[in-house]
Amino acid sequence: QLQLVESGGGLVQAGGSLRLSCAASGSIANINAMGWYRRAPGKQRELVAAIISGGGTNYADSVKGRFTISRDNAKNTVYLQMSSLKPEDTAVYYCNADTKTQLGLEYTYWGQGTQVTVSS
Repeated sequence: QLQLVESGGGLVQAGGSLRLSCAASGSIANINAMGWYRRAPGKQRELVAAIISGGGTNYADSVKGRFTISRDNAKNTVYLQMSSLKPEDTAVYYCNADTKTQLGLEYTYWGQGTQVTVSS
């Protein structure tokens, strides 16, 4: 089992910055990758950024150059630094973790979500 707790959302003006945090607890050793997804009103959930266990990262085209995903292994925490925010970044942001057990069983875990609102 893995628990993910997000924090850092809020209201910010366009052009501003926010940093989201996702603290993981439980079966940390089984994590293969962690990421951030978002769901805007009336839209499907989409991948924003991901970081794999080897340190590689992946970003949605819409956030490249503005968002940075990073992790602190000592704190079991993944961060999403968001800069130059736009109103279209407004969404509920969800932390995600993909795990694989020693038996090869794969699971996906989600945080509870944190609201990010960017005003124009």
